[in-house]
Amino acid sequence: MTKEKMLLLSMLIALMSMSANAQTQPKNQETVSIKTSAVCDMCKKTMEKAMAYEKGVKSSSLDVKSKVLTVVFDSRKTNADNVRKAVTETGYDADDKPAQERAYNRLDDCCKKEAGDH
Repeated sequence: MTKEKMLLLSMLIALMSMSANAQTQPKNQETVSIKTSAVCDMCKKTMEKAMAYEKGVKSSSLDVKSKVLTVVFDSRKTNADNVRKAVTETGYDADDKPAQERAYNRLDDCCKKEAGDH
């Protein structure tokens, strides 16, 4: 094989590799992890359902043990602050933002901070 053909082949392989990497990282997709005040599996269900209705949210998952909500969203439609606001509107703390009082008061008793982890 000539030097030119080897160079062309290696460039082609590099281009194919870059193309494959670009496909695995969706454009305009971001992930945010938010520390919440969730305490139980009912909180998980409530919060994940609420996130499903938020504009731009692709997926969400709450780890009850660590109280961390991980949200994947389309940055063209929303941002991390809007996601945090949606969490507080659901009745839970979101990082340093406290839950909205009215929403918090609507939570089941088992989902309130005073109930503790269970």
